[in-house]
Amino acid sequence: MRRITLGIVIVAVLSVAVWPAMAQQRTFVAIATGGTAGVYFPLGAALAEVWSGKVPNVQATAQTSGASVANIRLLQRSDVAVAFIQNDITYYAFHGTEMFMDRVANKTQPIANLRGMAMLYPETIQVVTLKSKNINSIADLRGKRIAVGAPGSGTEVNARQILRAFELGYYNTRPDFLNFAEAADQLKDGVIDAAFITAGFPTAAVQDIASSRDLKILAIPRDVVDLLREHYPYYTRVTVPANTYKGQTESVDTAAVMAMLVTRQDVEEALIHTLTSALWTNTDRLQAAHARGKDITTNTSRSGMPITMHAGALRFYRERGIK
Repeated sequence: MRRITLGIVIVAVLSVAVWPAMAQQRTFVAIATGGTAGVYFPLGAALAEVWSGKVPNVQATAQTSGASVANIRLLQRSDVAVAFIQNDITYYAFHGTEMFMDRVANKTQPIANLRGMAMLYPETIQVVTLKSKNINSIADLRGKRIAVGAPGSGTEVNARQILRAFELGYYNTRPDFLNFAEAADQLKDGVIDAAFITAGFPTAAVQDIASSRDLKILAIPRDVVDLLREHYPYYTRVTVPANTYKGQTESVDTAAVMAMLVTRQDVEEALIHTLTSALWTNTDRLQAAHARGKDITTNTSRSGMPITMHAGALRFYRERGIK
């Protein structure tokens, strides 16, 4: 009886000693995404599901956020390990330009610990108006009230650069710094004349407009995109197919930046290697989460990478011969 009791005590002691060691092996990976009305969140939720289910001892969670610029700050503070970010915003942060510049001292403030993980899909710049506004070109926005994106957002920078390509700016338009949901509501109500929305299509905010009003997407012609690329190499041409939105019967040429996954230099190489592998071997789950998931392929996984790649991700691509 005594031996049995002693054995139970030993087992109990060992269990107490072993459990913390086992618990410590679990790695928590926070993924910064965007608002629930955008594309980042459903894709991030699907990616968290993949990593939690396919990578041993990893528990991943998708967090809503203010999207690209806010996600850079979350990475900078080490609040998250991975984030969805536009490649143009990543470029600005890595080099300390645009919204990452000290305007008072006129000095760059680069965030040097950012590292690339994967290029994902085009973030299409959709300049949306209503047919009733009789606006047929971005050049017609002179003097008009325009939603240019939330303050400091990637959309706001896109709007500024594209307006400049049409010899427009905030000095000869009436900019409103609205997020996607606010822009959709105010365009439906006729308060504003047009809105810049940078997101993978179909975008929930644009679908919301189309559900109750006759919308029009203004073109950014290919020659204008080529002009933009001379100054901003992260832009690319893209076409919004006809019938992407209700009442949009013709395809529209426009510009896009790329959504990408960004991590931090200090995240372990082995972990990023494993997460990158799990991402690219389970793209079917991302494809099921959102229409833009079909654009996420290894064919473009490194195309347009604007910053240094993380060593773990680079090792994966080299092992697979992906250039």
